[in-house]
Amino acid sequence: MISAAKRKLDQELGIPLSVTSEWDFIHIGSFQYRCRWDENWIEHEIDHVLVVKADVVVAPNPNEISDIKWVDLELLDQIMDGEVSDDMVIAPWFRAIHDLYIMDNYDETLEHSDVIAENCMMGDLRMDPRNTPGQSLLDALGSHREIVEGVIMSSLGKMEQERLHGAMTHLFAGGGKRLRAILPRLVGDAVGEGHDGHYTLGACIEIIHNFTLVHDDIMDQDPIRRGLDAVHVAYDDATAINAGDAMLAVGFEILAETPHIEHESLAFLVKSIGEMVRRVAEGQMVDIEFEDRDEVSEEDYIAMITGKTSAMFETCAMTGAKLAGADDSVVENMANWGMNLGLCFQMMDDLIDVTGDTETLGKPAGSDIVQGKRTLIAIHAMRSDLELPMFSKVFGSGDCSEADLAEAVEELRSSGSIKYAKQRAMQHHSMAHACLDQLGGGSAVDVLRELTDFQLIRIN
Repeated sequence: MISAAKRKLDQELGIPLSVTSEWDFIHIGSFQYRCRWDENWIEHEIDHVLVVKADVVVAPNPNEISDIKWVDLELLDQIMDGEVSDDMVIAPWFRAIHDLYIMDNYDETLEHSDVIAENCMMGDLRMDPRNTPGQSLLDALGSHREIVEGVIMSSLGKMEQERLHGAMTHLFAGGGKRLRAILPRLVGDAVGEGHDGHYTLGACIEIIHNFTLVHDDIMDQDPIRRGLDAVHVAYDDATAINAGDAMLAVGFEILAETPHIEHESLAFLVKSIGEMVRRVAEGQMVDIEFEDRDEVSEEDYIAMITGKTSAMFETCAMTGAKLAGADDSVVENMANWGMNLGLCFQMMDDLIDVTGDTETLGKPAGSDIVQGKRTLIAIHAMRSDLELPMFSKVFGSGDCSEADLAEAVEELRSSGSIKYAKQRAMQHHSMAHACLDQLGGGSAVDVLRELTDFQLIRIN
């Protein structure tokens, strides 16, 4: 247990084993808890609490810890009571530590003279009793997912050819939040009247989204998608292309035949979704062309992800509002919200790829760098006047050592490129919230706010 604590102190706070090996760790107790973070991830842990007194210099790992603060008991109590910042998130395990070992036992804990609380069962905890980020969103996703999943699978069942049907349904077996499928209904509930037509609309967009993934994997020759063999690997290129084409057709077919969408709304939906498919294709083509261009500007990058990523969020929000009976000004406002949500989403994805480490992410980190992807981070770095020798060596190399990659990331950090990209992402995060400010209050709007903030939870 103490050896594990020493490893974590080294990995996360940069306190080397040469220092902690001299420390006197005292075990003062343990507790067990569960906490749901999202629909797929539940922490269920037994945590042991160790106390040590020492003067030390810390060097936090930015992949694990964004900031540190030394506090006394008075300030800590203010933080726990929400008096310092209303939006500060308190991790469930730290609240448990505070309640068990600090709030009423501070002096005893400080003296670390004896076990205070052993094997305490804390039960189900929430992220923060005052402000649980994402809980309303998770509840909303859970209430709609089974319904829209049924619409999707029923729609794909139109394909009677067995092998083609298998290829069309293959990616859906890999799970996923079905965010794009549910988003039109969430928007509909927030701005007007959500109804069963929103499930058909969401199923249409989700099926078309998966069509783009099938074709993207062929173009990029990516072998894995959602933990499964990509469709062209599980079947073959010809079958995958055919399956994607059929999925596109089914998406529009279910829109035209559903009794839950009025005829006067159909033309707007078909036009909007058709435009979305065209913009996604344009964005994908521009991204491919970036590989052969000597220079890519920030404006070029924003235009590319506006089509490739953001167009689908924009369309979900815009069509969801229209189908709920919202007026033109609200439809336009929600389109702007979706566009900024999608831009923030993609920029955060780029940041996670560069700033995460393989152990934390559970997948190879830094792939955008070694593949030479023209992300906002890379564009900023290449346009700077700074010498970035390791980044220049690693970028687009196709492969490199972990040490070289780590040094390249540190150059991006010291040059301000990572900070700049995060600032741009936060600009779009703020712009998305500004759109929601025009809607007023209500629980359905709160769900959209939590969805907007989900991007920050992802990177943190």
